[in-house]
Order: sequence, then C-alpha cells, then structure tokens
Amino acid sequence: MSVTISLLGLPTDVNSSHLRGPATAPAAIRASLASGSSNMWSENGWDLESDGLLRDRGDAALTESPADLDIIADAAAGLFAEGPAIFLGGDHFVSWPVLEGLRRAGHPAPHLVHIDAHPDLYPDFDGNPHSHASPMARIMEGGLAASLTQIGVRTINATQKGQIELYGVNAFTARQYGAAMAALPKGPVYISIDLDGLDPAYAPGVSHHEPGGLSVREVLDLIDRLSGPVIGADIVELNPVHDINGMTATVAAKLVKELAGRMAQDRA
Repeated sequence: MSVTISLLGLPTDVNSSHLRGPATAPAAIRASLASGSSNMWSENGWDLESDGLLRDRGDAALTESPADLDIIADAAAGLFAEGPAIFLGGDHFVSWPVLEGLRRAGHPAPHLVHIDAHPDLYPDFDGNPHSHASPMARIMEGGLAASLTQIGVRTINATQKGQIELYGVNAFTARQYGAAMAALPKGPVYISIDLDGLDPAYAPGVSHHEPGGLSVREVLDLIDRLSGPVIGADIVELNPVHDINGMTATVAAKLVKELAGRMAQDRA
C-alpha cells in the first residue's frame, strides 16, 4: 500500500524559559538528514526516499505570538487528515497545539508517550501558561491524550509531583527504564521526544542539561517495542547554538528516520 508520512518544522522558541535557540532546530535536523554521512533507510528496512514515503512540508509560518497555537493546530489537522506526521520543534510548547490538531482532524485522543528529563506539567511557568514547561498540563486538562506515560524524568519537584497525581500520569525516572518498558500503553500512540530526555553525552545540544538520562539505543528500542500504531511524533528542544559538531542534530535526524520507519511499518 502507499504510505505518506509528513514532516513539518515548527520553528519557535518564544516559550523557552532558559535559553533561546530551538527555533533554528528544524533547519539543523534537515541538514543532518541530507548529510552524506548516512542514508535515508530506516533500521527496519524502509527506504524513506522512495515514492514520497517521507514528505517534507517545510516549516509552519509561525509568528511567535499566541496566534501560533491555532496556526500549528490547523497545520497539524491538515496533515493528520492525510496520515501520520512528524513535527520538528522548536520548544516543547508545540506538542500541545499538535495534539489539538489531531483532535481537530477527528481522531480520538491517543496514548501519549513522553520522553523527557522534565515532566513539563507546571500549571504555568513564570506566569506563562504556554511555557515549554507546561504543555503536558494543557494536554491533560484538555483531554487531548487518553493516557500520559513519561519516561526518563529526573527533575520531579513537589509541584510536578502533585500534577502527576492529579492527572494520573505514569511517570518513570531514567533508572526505571525497565519498568517503563513493561508498562507501555496499548493502542494508538503519539510520541513526544524532548532531546534532553537523553543523557547529555548523547545529546549535548539542548538548553537544559540534566545528566543521567537515556541512551539513543534505549529510545530506539522504546519506539520499536510500542504496540502501536504510532500515529504521530514530535522531536523538540534541540538547541543548535549549544550543539557539538552537530551531534544532537544527528541524533534528532536518526530519530526522524526510525520514527518514520515505524510509522511506515504500522501503515503497511
């Protein structure tokens, strides 16, 4: 069967709380995808350059204003009406409007698997309800996810602990990786990958370094082990300003390929 997976850049970092830079990430990830150092085959055997399998839709025309919520949601709705989609942030704010777009496209709320050093569940952060530290709170209060499973978190404080309990989140620290794999949800899944969920040794190009994170292979194994289908994903919080030799952009590009390969397998 014919499979088309859309790729859309979301170049915004106005809701970052610490450092700017993730708005430049989509271009850095595309440059790594186009690099001659690798190819466009996924590990499960899909040629992502064949027959328009992975279709780059460019970047959303964002304004770094509250209007971006609807711009992203409407763009995502259009893509999800056609099939699976991968979104390149940008800061983590973008996950909220992307899942709103999935709802606007008429899809039921998926299970959300969230890889991150942080729960991102603040009711608001520094008075900003759109903060990249708050998207999971917006998603859960809006009923945009059937469940939320967080993997790799290692910065839970009292406020976030209360939010985890309020929303019934399945939160696993990085040291609980094995338990997390045994508790992965069954059914349609959306994956949100904040690159600081990985250990900085694998992904130094992020704004918030938090040692003790996941390895690249652990994340790839997680993608493979989901019961699925995987219907969408985002890769966020790459900060090229702080990357080293493009290492983190290369990790992000690898994740794009393996997510696309998994989506293609599910659709086929």
